[in-house]
Amino acid sequence: MASSIAPPAAGATTTPAPLPLKAIAPWALFAGVLLLVLLYFVGAEQGATSLLSGSDVHEWLHDGRHLLGFPCH
Repeated sequence: MASSIAPPAAGATTTPAPLPLKAIAPWALFAGVLLLVLLYFVGAEQGATSLLSGSDVHEWLHDGRHLLGFPCH
């Protein structure tokens, strides 16, 4: 079976509805905090400001540190 879709009428345009800032702000804040936490764990955890003891976090993120240019040893 074939179905056909009528082409849009000439000159007809649709514009997306704008998103209000109040709808975006909580998600932007959440993403920003999440990225800062990720940056901390990749860049600073197991250093002078270590929150977790042991070397597990360091070993899990070791290659990522070098890839992003963070010195770790």
